[in-house]
Amino acid sequence: MTSRFDALDSQQRDAGLAAAQTALSAQRCIVMPTDTVYGIAADAFSAQAVSTLLACKGRGRNMPPPVLIPAIQTMDGLAVDVPEDARALAEEFWPGALTLILQAQPSLTWDLGETRGTVALRVPDDEVARDLLAVTGPLAVSSANRTGHPAAATAAEAFEQLGESVDVYLEAGPRPVSGEALSSTIIDCTLNPPRVVREGALGLEALRVVVPGLLGLGEVPPAETPDDSAEADAAPESDAPEDTGETRGAMESTTDS
Repeated sequence: MTSRFDALDSQQRDAGLAAAQTALSAQRCIVMPTDTVYGIAADAFSAQAVSTLLACKGRGRNMPPPVLIPAIQTMDGLAVDVPEDARALAEEFWPGALTLILQAQPSLTWDLGETRGTVALRVPDDEVARDLLAVTGPLAVSSANRTGHPAAATAAEAFEQLGESVDVYLEAGPRPVSGEALSSTIIDCTLNPPRVVREGALGLEALRVVVPGLLGLGEVPPAETPDDSAEADAAPESDAPEDTGETRGAMESTTDS
């Protein structure tokens, strides 16, 4: 049976976090707030739970979810050969609306879908989300909506789309708290130089203050010809109007967190 909690009420928040932890431990899905939109979350280390998440959204393994983590220090446990540019971006913009695609730690026993050996990581700038992540560890999180439908700005909107397929809903008011609802900016840090593969809340100008050589969406290094860069930039087509496809197996849709 689905449970719904008001995370703005201190008592309900504690009860909701406990219920969410229990559901996630049982390989079930929950809905949680992030700083961008509401997300549907599952245990990142449970293939069954991730499969349930994808099924709830009506999505296949070719669109693996990103992974939310509680702190920058968690990055080294989930990724290998982290470039200095990626570290600099994480230190400057985490927590925040920035997702970094990195080489996944090969020793981890997880199955997020067809990631091609990569993982997309982010630390959300949301207190409820980080409190939950602090007790659960890394979570696979995708926007709380059926593929092809608008992302949910509240847990109530998420319930309208996902219903009883989710065990626990944590309501914390509209997301984002203020301003326009924009997804996180995604940067592929497995490429050299790193490249923006989805434009979002963080603009290229601010990102280039930290990494001057960062390539914008669709840009290629001056030394490359279009033919040289075609394979790196190629991505499967999206499965919905809201989606822009994937890059190296770890990119999410434009409305995902």
